[in-house]
Amino acid sequence: MSRARVGVQLQPQHAAYDDIRRTCAQLEEMGVDVLFNWDHFFPLNGDPDGAHFECWTMLAAWAEATERVEIGALVTCNSYRNPDLLADMGRTVDHISARGGEGRLILGIGSGWFERDYDEYGYEFGRAGTRLDALDRDLPRIKERWSRLNPSPTRSIPVLVGGGGERKTLRIVAEQADIWHGFGGAETIAHKHEVLDEWCAKVGRDPATIERSAGVAMRPGRFPEDVPDYASNADALYAVGTRLFTLGLSGPYADLGPVRDLLSWRDAVNS
Repeated sequence: MSRARVGVQLQPQHAAYDDIRRTCAQLEEMGVDVLFNWDHFFPLNGDPDGAHFECWTMLAAWAEATERVEIGALVTCNSYRNPDLLADMGRTVDHISARGGEGRLILGIGSGWFERDYDEYGYEFGRAGTRLDALDRDLPRIKERWSRLNPSPTRSIPVLVGGGGERKTLRIVAEQADIWHGFGGAETIAHKHEVLDEWCAKVGRDPATIERSAGVAMRPGRFPEDVPDYASNADALYAVGTRLFTLGLSGPYADLGPVRDLLSWRDAVNS
């Protein structure tokens, strides 16, 4: 059975970049497996016009500033960049992070949802179904571009797809992703795993080849059916097959205690 891993999403809001870089170094030293940011242009909570930084330029900086930890967005918005350009950006960050070996990029991607980003940056928001259709269309194009780039990526870049839609999103995961990231309590996640497994059977995919990821931090309105203790939540999620457990941290990242606790929990279940 695959080992549990810990991811931390450093939300690039309400903090100076020096604080973000310093926290990256601390988290890598602590033993976090994956560092994520997110792909938005404005804060999602707190002051809506507060400090905020762009996703992919930050990932390139993280690739230089770290040595071991995997990096990625949780998640990139497919709408914001031409898919061939995104493929080239991902390949470049992959090489920057390689340190003479394999790169450390995870391409986390989703169809997009935050309407303010679209409106203020001039993208067409459209409908959720249309954005999902675009994601379905663009993922093969990204992978095809990777096969044509010189130099090629240093490894087969893992693709993480975020979202829980049972008719489209989970089919896309079954067909095209290496990691699925979902939201909710153990009961919700267990149901989504069953639906994903059904899609895998339909498309001829071994469901064991898809790593299951979920958030464990409690935030009002995001995990309403869960217990408020994230460690208990991790136990329950582990029992239903989750293996990548993510905590979200918003600046100024003063309290890393929950990360330490989750790392201790990871080490115990992997022992």
